[in-house]
Amino acid sequence: MRVLRCAQEDNQLRFRRTGPVGTFERHPPFVHMPLFDTLQSDLNAARKAQDKPRVLVLGTIFSDAKNRKIELRRDLTDDEVVDVLRKGIKRRRESIEMYAGKRDDLADKERSEVAVLEAYLPAAVSDEELRAAVRAAIAAGAAQIGAVMGKVLPQFKGRADGSTINAIAREELARHASAVPQEPA
Repeated sequence: MRVLRCAQEDNQLRFRRTGPVGTFERHPPFVHMPLFDTLQSDLNAARKAQDKPRVLVLGTIFSDAKNRKIELRRDLTDDEVVDVLRKGIKRRRESIEMYAGKRDDLADKERSEVAVLEAYLPAAVSDEELRAAVRAAIAAGAAQIGAVMGKVLPQFKGRADGSTINAIAREELARHASAVPQEPA
């Protein structure tokens, strides 16, 4: 059986030979493309379009993901690719802080790279959803920041920044401590 491919608009369609010559059955476009493959196809598209800044940022992230794939000796899951993306974003944000006030041109370049990489991350969780999860953890008996983070962080792994969760947890713990009456010593 021979598979022919035909590109139509932005969707990639698959055709399969089903019978006599010239008879083909149409299959729907692929539903899900792994994030690693999406990065590779976007890198190739940026190369064809000669978009040098995008090629640079996608090339470095793709090489980081490839190195991670070699390290693990298996294909990466989307969550592992998201971890690579988050590390790249974190590196660029640290560079932005270092360049602040001294090299605004380089800081702007890093900001644009962060914007490109953030497009590949899953949808972020709202602060209200995080706050509700932190309140539930506190109501379940977590009274220290470590206990709250231990319960909340795994729920939002890859979708929320740890520093954001930490800040919300500290606010809620302070609010909870002031609302609970203190026993006299």
